[in-house]
Amino acid sequence: MGEFRRGVRLAIDWGRARVGVAACDPDGLLAHPVETVPNDAGVLDRLDRIVAEYEPFEVLLGMPVDLRGRLGPAAQAMGRVADDLVGRLPVPLRVVDERMSTAAAARKLAAGGRTSRQRRNIIDQAAAVDILEQALEFERLTGRPAGTTWTGEGGELSHEPFPR
Repeated sequence: MGEFRRGVRLAIDWGRARVGVAACDPDGLLAHPVETVPNDAGVLDRLDRIVAEYEPFEVLLGMPVDLRGRLGPAAQAMGRVADDLVGRLPVPLRVVDERMSTAAAARKLAAGGRTSRQRRNIIDQAAAVDILEQALEFERLTGRPAGTTWTGEGGELSHEPFPR
């Protein structure tokens, strides 16, 4: 079994309207929200600046996987986003299973007393935190990084079950 890799990681929850970003400390003990970025013409430039500021050794992008672990049309669209990101990032991009991350984040925020209006503004950041926490836990338990390194070679994603 491999060892837990030390260093800052960023996680991205890419949505149609907003992109949530989270980071962890170098020891991978605490994942925290960073920012919600409007998904508009400036989104990639803003993500470039966040990556430059936090200096992660990798970026994790949530991949929309269905409940059976299969990759459908939403995953194909996210593959195009991953292609755009991998061409810009100075560090590796890993795509990770984000199954239920937004739902889990919404439950946590509601349990914390946040109204639906308050949740709307931070749900994407909270989902990115959830993605990052799951990836960190997977690596701590298995000694392997979560997900798959994205190479940017394009092509169709497989409909086979996605690795957790």
